[in-house]
Amino acid sequence: MSRKTLAERAAWTIGIVLLLIWTGYWIHGKVGSRSSLDDFATAKASLAESSSSDPQATESVSHPPLSESPVDFRLEARDLPTDLPVDYSLWDEGRIEEYEESLEHDFGPPLAILRIPALDLQVPLLEGTNDLVLNRGVGRIVETARPGELGNIGIAGHRDGFFRGLKDISEGDTIELETLTATDIYRIDAIRIVTPQDVHVLEHQSVPTLTLVTCYPFYFVGKAPKRYIVSATLVASDSLSSSSVDSVSP
Repeated sequence: MSRKTLAERAAWTIGIVLLLIWTGYWIHGKVGSRSSLDDFATAKASLAESSSSDPQATESVSHPPLSESPVDFRLEARDLPTDLPVDYSLWDEGRIEEYEESLEHDFGPPLAILRIPALDLQVPLLEGTNDLVLNRGVGRIVETARPGELGNIGIAGHRDGFFRGLKDISEGDTIELETLTATDIYRIDAIRIVTPQDVHVLEHQSVPTLTLVTCYPFYFVGKAPKRYIVSATLVASDSLSSSSVDSVSP
């Protein structure tokens, strides 16, 4: 056999071998690629199945679980009494009649209950200062602080009704204001008599303050010419933070 023939056979053999090697790599690549696709499809189907049975399974991967119910840091509310005993011993007869008539009206729940232990007085605090409100209880003066707020809470009452007992009050006595969430205790630090135009007593104060207002003199026929003012400062509270009352010591 000639050298030319041997060279041609060798070339064909090498070509066939290279073709077989290339074919083997191609088949291996296809098989491997198919296997990877199958693995991906299997993983995807498994993930979809787990998501349908537990919707939070995939969400928890990128998001922390949410609380089932929000935490409520508010104090537990206490019911305020609606029917309070009333001592008529110091009242005018006309005021007693007007009080009894006011019981026919629905005022809704009071803002708070005002108590003065030294006078054995407890009375509902309502919103506003019209005659009907003041016949039923005492009223928050508009544009003053609300119970539970920092500032000066102004409260008005009739001198021949609930607030007639203020004539016997003294500096150092305490006043309690009970809301749905707390009982704030104030100590009386000033008692004064002013004119109706002297409204500075209701101005905002730098410390939590309570101001009681009634007409004066207590026993006067006709429209009383002056106002009797009782000012008290907060000394204890189970609702305000210590930082809010750190300037007041019990």
